Amino acid sequence: MTIPQDIEQRVNMVLDKVRPYLQADEGDVMFVRYEPEHSTVVVRLLGNCYDCPLALMTLRGGIERHILYHIPEIKRIEADRG
Repeated sequence: MTIPQDIEQRVNMVLDKVRPYLQADEGDVMFVRYEPEHSTVVVRLLGNCYDCPLALMTLRGGIERHILYHIPEIKRIEADRG
């Protein structure tokens, strides 16, 4: 069984790879939590990414795609709007 700390570290490694693309548009992303009961990772979009009209596309087509590819035990990525 994968422990949440391991998932957090692995997710952050993937986020470090996509982060420069977001930061080029003055945005960013951060890991919020892992929900093991649903194999879901929650991230928070920051900066310009937070209220960008294309935020959902960025989340699904960019961030989620990379995380699911590199960490197959994750099934879904959700955005925290906090």
